Amino acid sequence: MYGNDFAQPGAADSKAAAPPHPLNAAETPDYTDALAEYFDGLIEQDQRVEPRDAMPEAYRTTLVRQMAQHAHSEIIGMQPEANWITRAPSLRRKAILMAKVQDEAGHGLYLYSAAETLGVDRSELLDKLHSGRQKYSSIFNYPTLTWADAGAIGWLVDGAAIMNQVPLCRCSYGPYARAMIRVCKEESFHQRQGFEILWVLARGTEEQRAMAQDAANRWWWPALQMFGPPDTGEHASSGHTAQSMAWGIKRFSNDDLRQKFVDMTVPQAQKLGITLPDPDLAWNEERGHWDFGAIDWDEFWRVLKGDGPCNEQRIRTRVEAHEEGAWVREAADAYAAKQAARRQPEAVA
Repeated sequence: MYGNDFAQPGAADSKAAAPPHPLNAAETPDYTDALAEYFDGLIEQDQRVEPRDAMPEAYRTTLVRQMAQHAHSEIIGMQPEANWITRAPSLRRKAILMAKVQDEAGHGLYLYSAAETLGVDRSELLDKLHSGRQKYSSIFNYPTLTWADAGAIGWLVDGAAIMNQVPLCRCSYGPYARAMIRVCKEESFHQRQGFEILWVLARGTEEQRAMAQDAANRWWWPALQMFGPPDTGEHASSGHTAQSMAWGIKRFSNDDLRQKFVDMTVPQAQKLGITLPDPDLAWNEERGHWDFGAIDWDEFWRVLKGDGPCNEQRIRTRVEAHEEGAWVREAADAYAAKQAARRQPEAVA
């Protein structure tokens, strides 16, 4: 640590308009102040902060928490849809769903790798997930009861994820922003795939149409909760959003993103012929946005804290998979150690 608040810097990557790095400054009478000035200059000029740049410890901690929660959500999020791989209605649907679940695993790996650039180990992050010390998106604690749920997750859950994640492609932290570019491209495909599932069901038999409507009824409100607590009021968030926006980690508030999602999704529901389960949903000519009803934030907090339909099942399945894969990690470590031992004499020579 340098001073009390700044993570240790190294030689900064070259930036065309970046402020002078304090390590290269001719005079640095107060080193901590120089680091603060350097970091603030990057943020003010909308530059990317890279792993070896000076950064406040609070900025680093916020990034680790957010990237870990994001990565955990991708990994846990494999489970609800994997539930339907063996029961998808055709070989084509099985293949598509398998590819999607594999994509989610890849997203988790990208994000764990990005978090590791800040000096944490993914095994530490996984331990915190398995012990409940770190959270994941509460929406993955709901069950997938019918095939239509695979469509609703793609359309609503991945649609909300895209709304959240596209701005992260401009996140101030470089590794996070770059990881999100591919993630968003793949999530966009997932959203279209979910929409197509519901499109087919909504034009099928009466039973299939009812199944599509039922899935939308169950996933609509949890999808709105995905954007996090409101910015103001009784259920307002703890203040992380304002600080993250000041640092350029986030670009929009929770409520702004939620409104964008509603405005995007209502016309899609109308096209599908699905009625969204909100009697207060109405176009507001004066605002130029869709008004929507009150969200049950008590349910959100209850599920997030562990009292959801599938919380226990999700973590138990995740821990079992981790334990069953221990031999793979041990083999990889042994192989890496063997290769390192072989290279050691060459290095000495």
